Amino acid sequence: MSSPRVFAARPLVIAALHLPDFGKLRDKSMALLEDYVAINARVFAQAGIPYVKLQDQTREAGAMRASSLAITAALGRFIKSEFPDLGLGIIVEAHDPVAALSIAHAAGADFVRLKVFVGQAMTAQGPRTGMGAEALAFRAGLGREDIAILADVHDRTAVPMSSETAEFAAEWAQKTGADGLILTGADWADSLARIRRARDAGIKRPILLGGSVTEGNVAEALGVCDGVIVSTALMRKDAEPADALRWDIVRARCFMDAARAVR
Repeated sequence: MSSPRVFAARPLVIAALHLPDFGKLRDKSMALLEDYVAINARVFAQAGIPYVKLQDQTREAGAMRASSLAITAALGRFIKSEFPDLGLGIIVEAHDPVAALSIAHAAGADFVRLKVFVGQAMTAQGPRTGMGAEALAFRAGLGREDIAILADVHDRTAVPMSSETAEFAAEWAQKTGADGLILTGADWADSLARIRRARDAGIKRPILLGGSVTEGNVAEALGVCDGVIVSTALMRKDAEPADALRWDIVRARCFMDAARAVR
């Protein structure tokens, strides 16, 4: 099978659009949520960012609740209908590859991001074990190998519960079947070092850098990896808590100008 479509973008920039925690919303109307994703997805589309990652942030200790799954899938489908040329990815807070892939399937998304794909990690919600085998089996059952799986390797929001190195875990993820890997260190220098060590260890899959990317360092990042995930660097500095518009079109355009300048 050919490489998933997401990796054809040059430069490969994925902007994370964070959803509100559905459990904390006072106004739970779909109209309000659609307005929120539309106004922010439009920023990314107009800035020329090729992919947006719809990020569920509803805290769930176990599987994703049916209500959260349904809302996220509907919002993903809404984004695709409003911005058909904008690529779409899905990530869910719950440790639930079936939910992430089901949402991607229903919404017409291009990829999912899975945080603990191999090994075992301690997270804020407790210990989580590798979901790689379950994810690959469910995707095959859907017949949707075109939905790319981007797997985090030792994500910095969790603590590994075993002693393997990040490059060894990257090899696990590659052999398990991840289409692309996401490496993010404790800081900028650590992120770049992890990517270089993974390449030196023989990792052939596309590698994305998953955090701390800015307009000022995106060129350096794209010099060592295949793509970047960005969100905070594009956010409005003057946004008030009640504002629906969270991302800044000028900052997003400047970021893409810097990314396009890389050859």
